[in-house]
Amino acid sequence: MSVAIASFAVFAASQVGTPGPANMALLTTGARFGLRSALPFVGGVVLGKQLVIWPVGLGLMQVAQSAPWVFETLKWVSAGYICWLAWRVANMRLSTAGQMGQPPGFMAGLLVHPLNPKVWAMIVTGFTAFTAPGTPALQATATIAAILIGWQVILHPIWTYAGARIATLVAGTPIEAYLMWTLAALTVLSVLFVLF
Repeated sequence: MSVAIASFAVFAASQVGTPGPANMALLTTGARFGLRSALPFVGGVVLGKQLVIWPVGLGLMQVAQSAPWVFETLKWVSAGYICWLAWRVANMRLSTAGQMGQPPGFMAGLLVHPLNPKVWAMIVTGFTAFTAPGTPALQATATIAAILIGWQVILHPIWTYAGARIATLVAGTPIEAYLMWTLAALTVLSVLFVLF
């Protein structure tokens, strides 16, 4: 009775490392403000996933079974918020000098995952597909939380750094607008993939 650690680690790497609302936010933040200025935001994003993992692991799954409309409502509200963020990304322009406004901080990062439908689907899948029946909730939750935070600490800064590197190449060029609209479209597509 335990968590299938190796299998879940592979699944988690694929989920944390692929494009989605959080990684697009990290990429865009890195592109606009650079890795160093974006680090508080990155830290918030990393810890924000814990705000979903622990409640789900320690009892929210029972709420989903008794009142499924709660999760359905949350899913659509979250999708609306992510699409609004995508619209903002599409209309944003990069700055390699970092002079355009303040970078989002730690608290803004904390909100990214709780409002991300991809995260809710990933975490629910982690508990339902990779945890053996009868596994103590605390053991399962701690294991899943540790694996996910490990991958996030590695992969989220990489996405942010990639954004900073891309910005040095395309900021102020005609390609910039196309890049931002592409990032926004990928964000919306990742949400639609989870919803349907």
